[in-house]
Amino acid sequence: MLPIALDAMGGDFAPAEIVAGARRAVDELGLSVTLVGVPELIGDTMGLDVVACSEVIAMDDDPAASVRTKKDSSLVRAAELVRDGHASAMVSAGNTGATMASALLRMGRLPGVIRPCIAIPLPNPGKHPTVFVDAGANAECTPEMLVQFATMGATFASAHYGVSDPSVGLLTIGEESSKGTPLVKETHERLTASGLRFAGNVEGRDLIPSPVDVVVTDGFTGNVALKTLEGALKFVFSTVLSVFATNDETRAAGEVLIPHLLPLVGSLTPENQGGAMLLGLNGICVISHGSSNATAVMNALRVAAEMDSAHVVQRLRTAIRPGQSE
Repeated sequence: MLPIALDAMGGDFAPAEIVAGARRAVDELGLSVTLVGVPELIGDTMGLDVVACSEVIAMDDDPAASVRTKKDSSLVRAAELVRDGHASAMVSAGNTGATMASALLRMGRLPGVIRPCIAIPLPNPGKHPTVFVDAGANAECTPEMLVQFATMGATFASAHYGVSDPSVGLLTIGEESSKGTPLVKETHERLTASGLRFAGNVEGRDLIPSPVDVVVTDGFTGNVALKTLEGALKFVFSTVLSVFATNDETRAAGEVLIPHLLPLVGSLTPENQGGAMLLGLNGICVISHGSSNATAVMNALRVAAEMDSAHVVQRLRTAIRPGQSE
């Protein structure tokens, strides 16, 4: 099995947590991982192989400019390892825009893909996650792009989660087909005629839990919705914990309830989801959260390995035919 190229320099807690997550992925999951980074900055590699580079793209660097000028950066080198067949996938918790740009410029798009999109697994307690696309790659979209995102999301849901004939919902402000912007209305018409199992419109309240397998929207709306969910979940968790600490009675109740709540909390915790998938590339790219700890890094590597094993890129190549969006 080809190793997964892991950007050792990306993320708020790099390189220590990145390396620790890689070591856990090797020891606990049996994966093969190669670190990509500046050796003197990485320090202790915990016995892992390193592909050396001399530059780092910082979190606040301009994505497009930094990829063009820092050609010996860890992100660019990781993408090149995938392109050149030396790695099965790349994973980074670094600059999201630069990660996307590196992957796009070095790996290229699959034939027929208009734009790659970010797919996020939304937890769906009791069943497989819901695939949410686009979660932030494309702020401005056309109806053709949204139909293609839906197709890629459905293909990913089928390949990764084993969903037969995934259902697709279009995120908007009402269930009726007449609700939404001109973009949403035209996309609704196109999805209806697309051959996908289109279930109609869904609203923000339908994201967790979701009645459909795939929710599609433009990247601007998707990113706002995602960040809203993250903030709301953090608020709910912190509020519940503060209530349990109010007095002896609530503390006693907490001792009984918390063990039952922990599995639910774990399923909703971003670090356990493994990161976002960039769909539509001629290669595998997983983008982990900037604040990823070792657990999040390990799970991001797990997702990359699962995408490779499920032949997601090959399935997307078949699903997206050149000229089908014209």
